[in-house]
Amino acid sequence: MKKVIYYMSLMLVFTQMHAQKEFQGMAVYESKTQAPKFEGMRGNRDITPEMQKNMEERMKQMLEKTFILNFDKSASVYKEEEKLEAPGQQGGGMRIMMNSFMGGGGTFYKDVKAKSYTVDKEFMGKEFLVVDSLPKLNWKMESETKQIGGYTCYKATAVKEASKTDFRNFRPKNNDDKKTEEKKDDVKKTSGETKTNFEDNFEIPKEVTITAWYSPEIPVNQGPENYWGLPGLILEVNDGRTTILCSKIILNAKEKVEIKPSKKGKVISQKDYDETVIKKMEEFREMNRGRAGGPPPMMGR
Repeated sequence: MKKVIYYMSLMLVFTQMHAQKEFQGMAVYESKTQAPKFEGMRGNRDITPEMQKNMEERMKQMLEKTFILNFDKSASVYKEEEKLEAPGQQGGGMRIMMNSFMGGGGTFYKDVKAKSYTVDKEFMGKEFLVVDSLPKLNWKMESETKQIGGYTCYKATAVKEASKTDFRNFRPKNNDDKKTEEKKDDVKKTSGETKTNFEDNFEIPKEVTITAWYSPEIPVNQGPENYWGLPGLILEVNDGRTTILCSKIILNAKEKVEIKPSKKGKVISQKDYDETVIKKMEEFREMNRGRAGGPPPMMGR
């Protein structure tokens, strides 16, 4: 009898271990970012209301995306859902570059056990493989709860440094900032220089406050993009301008998905990649100085 109980216990432990190893899930996320308003911006006198409306509509479309997160107990892959481009939309090359600026543009692999991530990005015709440590967020656990897709979620907040290479972090300058810049412009103009640039209307904050909603009912240390570190799957996250909300969850589907990092591109750290992008953005900035009324270089006309 003791042997029977012993073997049954072993089988139970083995079954549990096997179930944990085989556990896998898929979550669909809808990402929406508040599009900037171009009305009243310096240097936009030549832009007609029709051009302004068209620019805002194109920005809105680029800032609404659908992502798929495939995850198991230790790792996940987060990737934008592939969609067919409608006739007349921007070309694939421009789309890829814009994705690099707005939280997409590659396969984002997270290994929460090793606390590392790998993401492939294409920028200015070159392929990069960013490999680095996962950012450690000091989450503050809150008691507030809400329901998302039938799951009970708990609130958590954190403060993190704003990425200078993520266009979604751009914030319109307030009136005081604009007045200060305009005074500087007057000084530049008297010396024969011009400084009228679309990007001068924006700034990037040093820090952003993150609000996340996670569900312990799905006990994985995962979430969209580079968010992780909570005792349950993150189903919603907001940084003030961008909201990423889970719209669908499938657990333990019959067909398993291979969860592994991409291997294409030049291996580079996040710091070095950011420096490469910032340098190129500064070059764009200099090229577009003096183009009164011109849209940002990444949008075209």
